[in-house]
Amino acid sequence: MSNISKEILRDYVREQNFTSSTDVLNAMKEMFRDVLQETLEAEMDSQLGYDKYDISEKQTPNSRNGYSKKTVKSELGEVELNIPRDRNGEFEPQIIPKYQRNITGIEDKIMALYAAGMTTRDISDQIKNLYDVEVSADMVSNITNRILPIVTEWQNRPLESIYSFVFMDAIHYKVREDKHVVVKAAYVVLGVNMHGEKEGLGIWIGANESSKFWLSVLNDLKNRGVDDVLIFCVDGLNGFKEAIGAVYPFARIQRCIIHQLRASMRYVSYKDRRAFAADLKTIYTAVNEDAALENLLSVKETWESKYPNAIKSWEDNWDDLITSLAFPGYMRKIMYTTNAIESLNSQFRKVTKAKLIFPNDESLMKMLYLATQNVSKKWTRIYPNWDLVINQLNIMFEDVLNKGA
Repeated sequence: MSNISKEILRDYVREQNFTSSTDVLNAMKEMFRDVLQETLEAEMDSQLGYDKYDISEKQTPNSRNGYSKKTVKSELGEVELNIPRDRNGEFEPQIIPKYQRNITGIEDKIMALYAAGMTTRDISDQIKNLYDVEVSADMVSNITNRILPIVTEWQNRPLESIYSFVFMDAIHYKVREDKHVVVKAAYVVLGVNMHGEKEGLGIWIGANESSKFWLSVLNDLKNRGVDDVLIFCVDGLNGFKEAIGAVYPFARIQRCIIHQLRASMRYVSYKDRRAFAADLKTIYTAVNEDAALENLLSVKETWESKYPNAIKSWEDNWDDLITSLAFPGYMRKIMYTTNAIESLNSQFRKVTKAKLIFPNDESLMKMLYLATQNVSKKWTRIYPNWDLVINQLNIMFEDVLNKGA
């Protein structure tokens, strides 16, 4: 309408003699129908290669074959159209695809509401209130199911051959399975490519977290083209180190310091936690491994008699806790904790808090995928000092990076 001159528009208004806003709406609806109809006719002209009333340019045995009626829902209400047909049944309208009967954009709005964490029943109520359109909870589910092939394609897409850092964690949900409610783990993998860009590598729904399932996840990454990972940043799951070593033997592992601190604090009484945490901080913020070891011995001397298990957990996992100490501070910030993936998990919790129990794995996967897509739109910046980071990695992992040269 913005391209119609005011004079033409005024003449049209005088001709219609509008007496109410309803008259205006009805006229817009009729004009909308006419524009859609002409667009369909133009699409058929383009398909056949000649205009409806000019067969002199006809160069195809195919021809028009009447119309079929179709009623579609729009922002202006229901509109009845005559959909052109051809004798060969080859015509596929683009403006209104063959099986589409709703052109209000409601499906996109339903997808956005689902991605925000609303239940199918709440979405149904919301659409009814906003657009006065009846959309059942089952229909909402069916609409969101249309992204499942997209999810599958994303989950199986080829990946880059080398990732500088890979963060792995799991978040747990209740899912209905065989008429029972079971706890399942969503295994989440976040990668940082060699350009310093974050990328969600995949989400896998499986049995409660185990090193065996993580091994299958790592094998899947390998099969999708990830030949090498330089540094894995992981939590303290037993068997994690062995699973990584089986698939990526050249990778270094940094155990998440935050997870390690939480594990240690389970053994410490509340009144001692602040002092104990302050002493532990001298270990993971030390200038290098030698200084960290000296500080560990000092902490051990102070606290071992009272909290032997807390100290033992640091000794048992020492090799994987000090990986970051071989690097400068700007790299330690990237790898000493799994915060990068924790922030993604916090978004997952935000959008899934209304769903106490998921009806199936697909329902959970849809919501986590949509949340990942929303979060990834904000991953527009590379890590700070990335030129320095990549120089450090090129030296530290020279053999791995040049093994194919």
